[in-house]
Amino acid sequence: MRTRPRHLRSAMGITLGTGVCGLWLGLLAGCQSGAEPGSGSGTDGVKSPGTAQAAVAGSPAEADMCPEHGVLEAVCTLCNPKLAPIFKAKGDWCAEHGLPESFCPTCHPELHGRPRVDVAADQAPADGMRVQFADPEIAGRIGLETASVVAAHEQATITATARIVADAAKTAQVNVRAPGVIRSFTVDLGTVVRPGTPLAVIESAAAAEDQARLRSAHARVQTAKAGYERETELFARGISSLRETQEAERELEEAQAEVEAAEAAVGMVGGATGGRAGAYTLVAPIGGVITARSFSVGAMVDAEETIVEILDTSSLWAEIDVPESQAARVAVGDPVALEIDGISGGRIEGALHYVAPVVDPRTRTVKCRAALDNRDGRLRANMFARAWISVRIGAGAVLVPRAAVQDANGVQLVFIPRAADQFETRRVRTQPSDGDLVAVLEGLHPGESVVTTGSFLLKTETLKESIGAGCCDIETPR
Repeated sequence: MRTRPRHLRSAMGITLGTGVCGLWLGLLAGCQSGAEPGSGSGTDGVKSPGTAQAAVAGSPAEADMCPEHGVLEAVCTLCNPKLAPIFKAKGDWCAEHGLPESFCPTCHPELHGRPRVDVAADQAPADGMRVQFADPEIAGRIGLETASVVAAHEQATITATARIVADAAKTAQVNVRAPGVIRSFTVDLGTVVRPGTPLAVIESAAAAEDQARLRSAHARVQTAKAGYERETELFARGISSLRETQEAERELEEAQAEVEAAEAAVGMVGGATGGRAGAYTLVAPIGGVITARSFSVGAMVDAEETIVEILDTSSLWAEIDVPESQAARVAVGDPVALEIDGISGGRIEGALHYVAPVVDPRTRTVKCRAALDNRDGRLRANMFARAWISVRIGAGAVLVPRAAVQDANGVQLVFIPRAADQFETRRVRTQPSDGDLVAVLEGLHPGESVVTTGSFLLKTETLKESIGAGCCDIETPR
């Protein structure tokens, strides 16, 4: 069995040895059980559990504060003097008051005795924690690598999958207006049509009735018009009464209204074709390409059944699935670049026109849409694509490799090399990204170095559950 030598020691500015391991636990786990010497403590100055509980019970609203010294109990160096060497080693020490300078309640009353980073609240490593190797050569043996922090440009990129879809406003599904039989088609798949282009001829008994009603209405108008003219002439000669003239006028108006209704019914269907009674013609409502044609000549079709589909492909939509974690970064107007397999000529450019206000519960993505110019006909609906959305990042942001950022109990950390055998934690705030680089909004400056490969190993040593052993086991490379 191979032995696993202990190589890594952790400390805040000092090498973590067997005797200092307890100090780390006191700093990070807190001094909830700490007490002043001579206040009912044990041989090493630590309160008994009963004393700590009494202090908490006496002030429930400030249970995490040291009521005597006015600082966070977890880092009260007066209650637990063993914590003092750690802060002194960092150079964070107020000799006058015997407390860390960074949150001394006398020197910095605005902090109310709490560190700027509340280690008792989030249980994550604080800024400035040091990780020290017992041997400077260990960093090379375990393969630690570093990278420089670089200034970010004004824009970052989000990568997502996309699908090319037709614009619903430029798609027409031409259906049968009245039940009947398809007598002929004048278009086929792929035919380019303009608005008003004939598509098919349908013969329908219902259409024949509408056409007959229209002819009857026209005949009634002619009769009513002749009657009205005659009554008007007789009234002028004093032979007919005013009442008879008004009745003739009303009859003419009713006949004209009937014609208008019959014409509307016939016009909705399509009107007569080639003099054949009951036949009407379906015409294209928009320009585009015939992408579907259903049924065949001689087939009986019911009303509202679609027989032809027209798609205007001059412009299409790209539907982009943005991960939920990054949806807050995208906005209408953001530039989009698409890359589609099989399409030459480089990336296709567009811009976001729509960002969905809801998250898809199945995919946990947010649907975004971008309009694409397709007048050259290169794109086809239902193609898949890779999308890059350019989004703005915060001013002063920097970029680091993704491997440099570690999550420790919900807090994001990077490690700054201070020497060949010493590394310091730095809390950062990042912006989500899909690329190899992560935008850091706070905590780093251009030109600094961060640990990339091996940063996870350093993180494990800063966590409380790992620090308990005082080291990290590393298998020696052969």
